[in-house]
Amino acid sequence: MVAYGAEQRVRMPALRARWLRQTFVHWPFPAETVQALLPEGLVVDGYDGAAWVGLTPFEMAGVRPPGVPGAGLTFAETNLRTYVRRGDGQDGLWFLSIEVSCPLMLAARAVGAPYHPGGLSVRGNGDIVSYAGVRWGGGPSYRLAVRPGDPAQPTERDVWLTSRWRSYTRRFGTLWETPVEHEPWPLAEARVDVLEETLTAAVGLPSPAAEPVVHYSQGVRHVRLGASRPLRTGRRRR
Repeated sequence: MVAYGAEQRVRMPALRARWLRQTFVHWPFPAETVQALLPEGLVVDGYDGAAWVGLTPFEMAGVRPPGVPGAGLTFAETNLRTYVRRGDGQDGLWFLSIEVSCPLMLAARAVGAPYHPGGLSVRGNGDIVSYAGVRWGGGPSYRLAVRPGDPAQPTERDVWLTSRWRSYTRRFGTLWETPVEHEPWPLAEARVDVLEETLTAAVGLPSPAAEPVVHYSQGVRHVRLGASRPLRTGRRRR
């Protein structure tokens, strides 16, 4: 069940971080369109009869293993994600692509995380927050500028779109799970000034047919990412 607060404690994190200046841009898609992009073992988790795909640019700050002194790494990241369930009903995120400006994060490809290095930026200018990115080698790109508004009292849909506590990846035919713990997102209303992106097309999605649902958050400052672990599939090899 989707929850506003973390569903589990991550007592021994692999990484600590802050996720800052995050915008959530969500579009509804037909469930069968998104299901075609998912691996075996995961099904679309829908809301209001649709699958949802989110573009979520933000700033990763203070990224470091626990116990390591210093300020940690700070860099821009942008996720294209959707919402899924395992066969046992456990919900989580499936990342369609992850754009990142820190090459060290490419190590997560070892468990199937779809990281792509690129030139990314997050900038604030008055009441506008702007994001931009292009994958190295002339790949997909995006530009987004939003005007954060008043604090929002999260609705059921707002919580459903933003509050997930595990992600899934797939590597060598096995699903992996990565848990996360942090405080609830402080959400605000937001208005889009600029939105240009080719990330959705690059993963095989059609052009969004509806206007996006948009939220902004100043961020969460106590992120604890657990170690990824392989999941049992319940299928025995002969």
